[in-house]
Amino acid sequence: MAGGRGERFWPQSREATPKHLLPIVGEKAMLAQTVDRVAGVVPRENVFVITTKSQLEGCREACPDLPAGNVVAEPMGRDTAAATGLAMLLVKQRNPNAAFAMLPADHVIKDTQEYGKLLDIAFASAESADVLVTLGIKPAAPETGFGYIQQAGPWRKIGGRDVMAVKRFVEKPDLATAEGYLASGEYYWNAGMFVWRVPVVEAAFKNHAAELYAGLVKLEAAAKSAGGWAQALTDLYPTLKKVSVDYALMEKSTNVVVVPATFDWDDVGAWPAIAKHYTPDAHGNVLKGHTLVENGTHNIVISTDGHLVGVIGVSDLVVVHTPGATLVCPKDRAQEIKALLTRIKDDPAMHKYL
Repeated sequence: MAGGRGERFWPQSREATPKHLLPIVGEKAMLAQTVDRVAGVVPRENVFVITTKSQLEGCREACPDLPAGNVVAEPMGRDTAAATGLAMLLVKQRNPNAAFAMLPADHVIKDTQEYGKLLDIAFASAESADVLVTLGIKPAAPETGFGYIQQAGPWRKIGGRDVMAVKRFVEKPDLATAEGYLASGEYYWNAGMFVWRVPVVEAAFKNHAAELYAGLVKLEAAAKSAGGWAQALTDLYPTLKKVSVDYALMEKSTNVVVVPATFDWDDVGAWPAIAKHYTPDAHGNVLKGHTLVENGTHNIVISTDGHLVGVIGVSDLVVVHTPGATLVCPKDRAQEIKALLTRIKDDPAMHKYL
């Protein structure tokens, strides 16, 4: 799934070059890193990228080893349930009983070997029973920015690992609730990674998201007509109900299991989060590109085009320079980038900065 905008990484992230098309962490685009990880488990010819029209060419350029036809553009974003439905139909064309994974394009996972093992176990789980499989991240802190998955005890042992039954999915909690989740040991972070077989997820759509399922049936029928997928998506995809897959399917299903993830994971949700992935200087500053800090500590300073950025006498700032725009803000206020972008959207003269 590579359709997000990554607004919290503005000004590097723009509408045509969002977070997953940038080397936010590492040397390659986040999408390319994700495809490389998956390719250890799934043949590249079976890897699809679902993106938007404005990002289509960027995604193809980031993944030159994928068949061009495997990079599919939604005419407009309709959230993750519709994207899951589209993926289901694409896979169903090739094999109506196949298992497939839905994975975000922009997460950081460095232990690719362990990731591959757990993804294999998730596929094996999905192929062994009529279940919806998710990978859950063991929480390292009482994080309020993630949804959680509560496990209900062992389901089966697959590939030598315990796979757990799921009791429920819960929305992002307040701090006190998150602390309780952490203390209980029963909860995992919901990282939005799912594996299931086509008929199992199709039944979930039919049983729990009837309106969306009806739209997918129409889309599937239209794709078989003379206009093919391109015309069917143009005509019908914008009519699909906009809802997350968590709300549409996962929170309502009783046949869900979770594979506890034992690999490192970070969704790098905003600029301050990148600091843990880079070696700081002697004063705790993270520096990328042509950057200098004099008498300052714990800053993140990034320059993308050879332009020298100098920072003097300040601490705990994010400074990001790009050819078209520059951001300067305290690290603890980086979430306010979205408010800044709202003002830019409200001023047509500034739309070139989106």
